[in-house]
Amino acid sequence: MTKTIAFQGELGANSHIACQEAYPRHKVLPCPTFEDAFIAVRSGRANLAMIPIDNTLAGRVADIHHLMPASGLHIVNEWFLPVQHQLLAVKGASLKTLKTVESHVHALGQCRKVIRKLGLKAVVAADTAGSAREVSEANDPTRASLATALAGKIYGLRTLMPDVADERDNTTRFIVLSKDAKWAPRGKQPTMTTFVFRVRNVPAALYKALGGFATNGVNMTKLESYMINGSFSATQFYADVDGHPKDRALAFALEELAFFSAEMKILGVYPAHPFRQKQR
Repeated sequence: MTKTIAFQGELGANSHIACQEAYPRHKVLPCPTFEDAFIAVRSGRANLAMIPIDNTLAGRVADIHHLMPASGLHIVNEWFLPVQHQLLAVKGASLKTLKTVESHVHALGQCRKVIRKLGLKAVVAADTAGSAREVSEANDPTRASLATALAGKIYGLRTLMPDVADERDNTTRFIVLSKDAKWAPRGKQPTMTTFVFRVRNVPAALYKALGGFATNGVNMTKLESYMINGSFSATQFYADVDGHPKDRALAFALEELAFFSAEMKILGVYPAHPFRQKQR
């Protein structure tokens, strides 16, 4: 039976490409929102969800840190995807006929140089692939889209200029979510552990809670805070660390963290993507 992987966006989005690369045998299920992708997994319509969480240029993806802990889903994998923007238009269009370019606000911001060079008016769209579909449907040679090569292929657009982003180092990190908690086995490969926690309301609680990671030599690759429950005093932290909870060092660090925390929850234990090794 063919398995299904959900993603937020339309066919041809970067999330679609990540699904194809990481799970080439899975059927893809595009969803209008992140919540819809989560629901697809919880309801059984999809086995997995591919969700973007960070981008090297745009930073963290809005809302995911709020939605993930409450989704009831578990992180079972991660994927890193280099992002490439193509300038796409309908057949018969050329650089001289273009007047506007449409895409997601982040894509437009990442391609300012070419937009300025061509003298185009930037038009914000809901997402990159959606802008490609709309340009295709309009069949207007004055309109262009910044989207993926896959979107161009799906919607029958021509690539007028390839790889037009201002910066070449543009990578999005995705997490793969499942309804079942499937921890990666310990010791077979480099492993990541992701968790959320809230420290107790005592002086220096955060300092004390994190001290165990330093004293036990555990590398924390990500630590972010955000408000919860509409309160300025209720802060939750989201963290990624190298290692497996059954490793001696990480076990001690998590034990110390739990002592100084009002709540601590592991969201996933999963294989570290090879991209991490290239960055070190």
